Amino acid sequence: MALDTSVPPASSFVTVLPTLLLAGVIGETAFEAYAWFVSPLLFGPVLEPAYLVTALANKLFGLSIPYGLAFLIHFSVGAIVFPLAVLAVHQVTRLRFWISGVVAGVLLWYIAQGMLAPFIGRSFMMDFGAYTQSSFIGHVGMAMVMGVIFQKFSENRRER
Repeated sequence: MALDTSVPPASSFVTVLPTLLLAGVIGETAFEAYAWFVSPLLFGPVLEPAYLVTALANKLFGLSIPYGLAFLIHFSVGAIVFPLAVLAVHQVTRLRFWISGVVAGVLLWYIAQGMLAPFIGRSFMMDFGAYTQSSFIGHVGMAMVMGVIFQKFSENRRER
């Protein structure tokens, strides 16, 4: 069965924080490796979500930020907020961490392509083209990696 009843209490967030950051950095690094090196081979386009960040900064705040800063912002959000999304899905659903990663990845992909892209003037889900399809694999894969890391650390805690 896919349910996981070994969820630590919310008060143990401080003990989960190092795992959260590790899962986030590894997951986001996996996303970037996929985006730059694998996506072009499979789908054609390089995934560059930093352009979404620059467009959001411009639309929301009238700021013109350099690509490098936008990349750093996206990486930071991916490394901190995305593992929180995986953890939140896990806490709410009690699904195994890797399955929670799949669910969180789909949600994050939809937010990026279905909500934020149209907000900055792109078409809904960018017409489900190669970029959107590759983005789906990137987001779900990244969040699954985070979920697997959470699962591994959760199993290690239970063994102690």
